[in-house]
Amino acid sequence: MSEDCIFCKIIKGEIPCKKVYEDNDVLAFLDINGLTQGHTLVIPKQHYVNIFDIPEEILTKIAKVAKKLSIIYKEKLPCSGVNLLNANESCAHQSVFHFHLHIIPRNENDGVDLDFPGQQRTPAELDAVLQKIKN
Repeated sequence: MSEDCIFCKIIKGEIPCKKVYEDNDVLAFLDINGLTQGHTLVIPKQHYVNIFDIPEEILTKIAKVAKKLSIIYKEKLPCSGVNLLNANESCAHQSVFHFHLHIIPRNENDGVDLDFPGQQRTPAELDAVLQKIKN
């Protein structure tokens, strides 16, 4: 646990939350600043900063919880789909440095804009990146 981490404080019960799911390793709660109704954060109960240090077995448990909740949300909220989002490091807009996966329930025309304006890459550019990854 990290003493100054808001999510660790939530896990310890120092800060209240609206729990959606909890087991020995994972906690899921409604995001107080949610983008849509049911926006949920799924976190490990141990402190891991991000994708770079979380053990695979804990990451797998988080993914399973996210799937389970997404299915429930689609049926009960209702929503047509979900976004699963995770940010790692400041440059990627990680704001809380405790691994967390967002479940954002979505519907057509819900007003949430998560567009990723990309830049088309040439085959040569893609080959250069692929070489860096593979070497």
